[in-house]
Amino acid sequence: TCGPNLPGSPPVPLSSCGSTLSSLAMGAGSVPARYLVYFQYLGTDFNGVAAVRGVQRAVGVQNYLEEAAERLNSVMPVKFTISSRTDAGVHALSNAAHLDIQRRSDLPPFSPEVLTEALNTHLKHPAIRVLQAFRVPSHFHARHAAISRTYLYRLATGCPRPDRLPVFERNRCWALQADCLDVAAMQEAAQHLLGTHDFSAFQSAGSPASSPVRTLRRASVSPDPASPFVLPEESRQLQFWSMEFESQSFLYKQVRRMTAVLVAVGLGALMPAQVKAILESRDPLGKHQSRVAPAHGLFLKSVLYEGLGKRK
Repeated sequence: TCGPNLPGSPPVPLSSCGSTLSSLAMGAGSVPARYLVYFQYLGTDFNGVAAVRGVQRAVGVQNYLEEAAERLNSVMPVKFTISSRTDAGVHALSNAAHLDIQRRSDLPPFSPEVLTEALNTHLKHPAIRVLQAFRVPSHFHARHAAISRTYLYRLATGCPRPDRLPVFERNRCWALQADCLDVAAMQEAAQHLLGTHDFSAFQSAGSPASSPVRTLRRASVSPDPASPFVLPEESRQLQFWSMEFESQSFLYKQVRRMTAVLVAVGLGALMPAQVKAILESRDPLGKHQSRVAPAHGLFLKSVLYEGLGKRK
């Protein structure tokens, strides 16, 4: 096998690796080499992951990645094709992208390890880090080949005002003014969202998706361990919670809208059965769908790949 093998993800069998490597050996550096790159970022300072073109003051994570790649002296400009777009303020524990690098004909392709180190050396923003790189076939596509994406949403209860949240947790969770959540009711409500449905009721305007049908494989709510950034005298009031959602792909702001509705259930503003009615309404403008969970509590946790091309 070759390709991504991050902790918790299966190895990726690539039937075409042998032929790809053979062709590279015959003409090292004469054709572009394609890489899959995993990277992480704190989204607070960015207008999302996608590059912002033109003279706007806003900037995306992709801008910094491509700026770092310019220092690699590729014959052709390097463009990152992002697997999963995230909005302004959203973080990523692990996002992914593919890129092509064509070196001069007298130079061999970068090894994945050298590419990772070089990109990190040239990155000019401390909130971005390249985790790992892999050689992949030239037909590989980081967005289309993903078989699973998992998002994590972090909540905090017992915080009467946002300024009472420890500074190390600000912009990393949604601080609710409630003292507790009815987690059992949230878990019951989440069951209505599992499976294949038309998720139009949880889609924000501006979605480029051609179909609102998605398959939600997992939706969980669980208490988090005590945050290491909370002082002991504060930990008696503050409680942190994690919500996770897994699907092959999501609609625009679908996770944040589902989070907001499930939090409403946890706070007693909605009954679990009403979530099924909201889903079946297919109406994104309904009374209970108007709220979207804040971006700063959301993390893209993982993007997984399996069989690229035919299996051996």
